[in-house]
Amino acid sequence: MSTNKIALVTGGSRGLGKNAAQHLAKKGIDVIITYRSKKEEAEEVVASVEKSGQKAAALQLDTGIVKSFDGFISQLTTVLQEKWGRNTFDFLINNAGIDAASKFAETTEEDFDNLVNIHFKGVYFLTQKSLPVIADGGRIINFSTGLARFATPGYAAYASMKGAIEVLTKYLAKELGPRGIAANVVAPGIIETDFTKEAFSHEGMHDRIASITALGRPGMPDDIGGIVAFLCTEEARWINAQRIEASGGMFL
Repeated sequence: MSTNKIALVTGGSRGLGKNAAQHLAKKGIDVIITYRSKKEEAEEVVASVEKSGQKAAALQLDTGIVKSFDGFISQLTTVLQEKWGRNTFDFLINNAGIDAASKFAETTEEDFDNLVNIHFKGVYFLTQKSLPVIADGGRIINFSTGLARFATPGYAAYASMKGAIEVLTKYLAKELGPRGIAANVVAPGIIETDFTKEAFSHEGMHDRIASITALGRPGMPDDIGGIVAFLCTEEARWINAQRIEASGGMFL
């Protein structure tokens, strides 16, 4: 049986999820990532984690389809048993997401439903379905956004879902406390990834972000992954029900 801690990172095939997986591996934590459609990218992340000396696996999952979760948990328990000789994992990192900007007046019901399914409903029920396989003393890390603190036109729906995640995280911390499970939120500012490619394609966007950020530049994935990994360490054991904004000081 493996004595290593194991993290499950949703949306771990690219962007912040990929970076978090690599930082977790550097801390000596094994990683299972999920991907929605990009299997090759996911396998590359698995290979990079294994290269650093940790075990890894990738599973397909669309976090917006709740009815698929029972089947996913069944697959997950099989992988845990076969690869690790365990029936639990330690850290759930709810990272998977989509970027869909639209002004409040123009948001369609379809846009809204898509965002709520992936960013709130999916997180709610994947966490719920995972409870029997999260080890006591484990951690849950949810992703929010700086946009839940400051308002930028175009993100009313997206930021509202993340606001809901922040409230949910406090309830998770309270209700799962008896099992020794801590729950926290990481709230990045705008980060340069393929997730935000469209936003950064606008002329002057890079300079504008730099001008409203105390540290004078947009964020990079490497600014976030280490925070996620830290929250899974023994040193972070007493951090619970907190929102940790990692935005370099946007809109102070």
